[in-house]
Amino acid sequence: MSTFKPFYGYHPESKNAAEVICLPYDVINSEEARELAKGKPNSYLYVDKSEIELEPGVDLHDQRVYDAAAKNMARLIKDKVLIKDAKPCFYIYKQIMDGRVQYGLVGCASAEEYWKDIIKKHELTRKDKEDDRTKHVDVCNANTGMVFLTYRAKDEINKLVEKTVSSSTPVFDITTEDKVTHTLYRIDDDATITKISEEFKKIGVLYIADGHHRSASGARIAQIRKEKNPGHTGNEEYNFFMAAAFPHDQLYIMDYNRLVKDLNGRSEDEFLKLIKEKFDVKDMGENPCKPSKMHTFGMYMDGRWYELSAKSSIFDPKDVIDCLDVTILQKNVLDPLLGIKDPRTDKRIDFVGGIRGMSELKKSVDSGKFKVAFAMFPTTIEQLMDIADAGKIMPPKSTWFEPKLRSGVLVHKLD
Repeated sequence: MSTFKPFYGYHPESKNAAEVICLPYDVINSEEARELAKGKPNSYLYVDKSEIELEPGVDLHDQRVYDAAAKNMARLIKDKVLIKDAKPCFYIYKQIMDGRVQYGLVGCASAEEYWKDIIKKHELTRKDKEDDRTKHVDVCNANTGMVFLTYRAKDEINKLVEKTVSSSTPVFDITTEDKVTHTLYRIDDDATITKISEEFKKIGVLYIADGHHRSASGARIAQIRKEKNPGHTGNEEYNFFMAAAFPHDQLYIMDYNRLVKDLNGRSEDEFLKLIKEKFDVKDMGENPCKPSKMHTFGMYMDGRWYELSAKSSIFDPKDVIDCLDVTILQKNVLDPLLGIKDPRTDKRIDFVGGIRGMSELKKSVDSGKFKVAFAMFPTTIEQLMDIADAGKIMPPKSTWFEPKLRSGVLVHKLD
């Protein structure tokens, strides 16, 4: 049984949403954030990337960064840039990218269910990143960004969403600079709120699609505040964190490609010969090789593209981790041939989200900064859920979801 509850949302309105909402904190750096916030004093970047109002190069964990975030959050609320709704509501967050539409229900998930693994994970978190987000949430006294959840699609929930969208006026409807449309609807009808909550109770588990550090920080805050509150009941707002839950069959996972700086001391011919021991190789010449099915890879090296098809002997199709393409590449190429033992920390490897296209791989190798590129077939959402159900962890950089959930669409205060 999954808990999903309405909350008092703070959000921009149609007149200012385009200025307020922004890319999430973990996909842009400080310099990019400063540039994006220019001329936008009410940008939510002043909360999510609050170091931009301090001197360049400031330590991102400096107390002043967290204090600035809290100050700016308070200002946006005081100046009614972010408006608080009159009652606890659910919300629908609609996104359109390249003609594809996805509808997420925004509500609050349970911290307790995070610890009980009713909210399932597929990724390891880093303590330093957890600590940062936990402090950010604590000082701001708010979930400042959404956790991206998914669930196995249910017709009953789809119908409730469709009914609301067809009969409601959006809170805002804007298209951002990357040509993605973001639309927010409010669900304040008591009967519909009750039905949504009941339908989520019938869902066995929720899955974190993206935002493992946000969800971990939300769960940790609940523990911290519980310990400080002698009158704790479990119903306090801090026991829940804001999340957008999308049906699994609407989500789009893009390829997450690899670039490597050298061939680990080998020539191109030597490397290709070793590749052929584990893969069937087809020389594609100058024709970009974007994989069209699982267990195939595009490889770009020395001005030529190659199609690599994994031989059946190198992976176990019944093992949810071993049959992942990212695992196949790691175990048979990156580690044994290129000497990349830990792709999380090795400085010789870089990762490129499919949103940047195949041309980015070619350009990076042709520039001389990298020696070889690997184009991947995207991990499927079903693979992600199967791995989470098995209690296992996906290899790093396995999924790239698009479009990204914007920050500043909604805020959930913890009191």
